[in-house]
Amino acid sequence: MSDEAEEVEETEEPADEAAEETTGLQDGDFIRIAYTARTVEGGQLVDTTDEEVAEEEGVADQGTFEPRVLVLGEGHLFEAVEADIRGKEPGESGSVTVPASEAFGEYDESEVRTVSADKIPEDSMRPGAQVEIDGEQGYLETIVGGRARVDFNHPLAGEDVEYEYEILDEVTDQLERAKGLFDMFLDLDLEMHIEEEEVEETRVEEPDEDDEDAEPETVTETVEKTSLYIEATPQLSMNQQWMFQKQQIGQQIMDLTGIDRLVIQEVIDGGGMGMPGMMGGMGGMGGAGGAEGADIEEALEDADIDADEIVDEI
Repeated sequence: MSDEAEEVEETEEPADEAAEETTGLQDGDFIRIAYTARTVEGGQLVDTTDEEVAEEEGVADQGTFEPRVLVLGEGHLFEAVEADIRGKEPGESGSVTVPASEAFGEYDESEVRTVSADKIPEDSMRPGAQVEIDGEQGYLETIVGGRARVDFNHPLAGEDVEYEYEILDEVTDQLERAKGLFDMFLDLDLEMHIEEEEVEETRVEEPDEDDEDAEPETVTETVEKTSLYIEATPQLSMNQQWMFQKQQIGQQIMDLTGIDRLVIQEVIDGGGMGMPGMMGGMGGMGGAGGAEGADIEEALEDADIDADEIVDEI
């Protein structure tokens, strides 16, 4: 082969590589998306980000309905929907039908089982009631005598689902990404901000393998961290998903956004009712004969506790 032919081949390869480059949105991109999903047969609402649709369907009081921020390729949508979005650009829209097998599963007759009526709570003894039997969620079909028929299929099992969506924009701001993920996971609008700061970290440094007498050394160093500060509202503290999955949720948000750590801050506002002699001016620590002292005595009386007995015990 001549040198001239080799030069032609070398110039053609980059052109081939350029032709294979992907365009549009790809896995890992953050997008803000609006969508409404309904069953193909019957048009039953499955999910929506549209407040007007939620009001029309009578479910507006069941959450917050607004466009959502999610990560393409992370399973935040059904795979068929994600596949249709890949390659598109912000501003484009689409419609996808997700077959039952890829949505909530095919309907399985064997999942309708008979159980003892003793396992049904008294306030759930009605057809259609959601029940939990031996850790499984199901719906009560009938109850006759001491036996109950419970359907353990998903309520939408066997239903094809149609998604109509619009890609509003691509989200690039780190704080907006974090807020969007928290909202998607917990449906909570939380106050948060990001700080770039220096943080002291302690690590154990293993000794040189050649030095048999050396011991591991604890080293403290200052490192740069991107910290996400989140206000711990009562809604967050009592959110069951957060209570049981905070480690997994937090780790996923850090992995996807590049944030180094989450700092949950509890805020106690002033002006509320405090304990007598405490939290309100340290009065009980300076003069026991003052108003705070009287408040403490009244509190002891209300609790039916003898102050003299406490002194004797001390």
